[in-house]
Amino acid sequence: MTLGPTEIIGSADCGNSPKNAFVQDIAIALETGVASAEIFDPEVTWTRTSTETVEGQAAVLQALSSTRLPMKIMVEHAIAHGKVGMASGERTLSDGLKRPFCHVFEFNNGKARSVVSIKTYM
Repeated sequence: MTLGPTEIIGSADCGNSPKNAFVQDIAIALETGVASAEIFDPEVTWTRTSTETVEGQAAVLQALSSTRLPMKIMVEHAIAHGKVGMASGERTLSDGLKRPFCHVFEFNNGKARSVVSIKTYM
């Protein structure tokens, strides 16, 4: 799969699980900056570092707008259970630099319709 110039290698965890696939889609959105508003709850919080938290749907979308498109994203794992999900993998930038990522999500309910909390670990 490609997203513009970005090559996406998805996780094998998503085969028969729509929730796992949704978790993967959210991680790809965070890593590429290409996201639709409806995946985020209006009151979403995104803890990006120990000192930086982005609050609210509009602020999260604004933060994503400055994300550089990577050359490649490899999602190693994307799993969901109940109201939580996690995706991990590696992002490769245009200069060849590789950066691991892990995003932990809390959803508004067990059906995982939208994200209310994100914690990113790098």
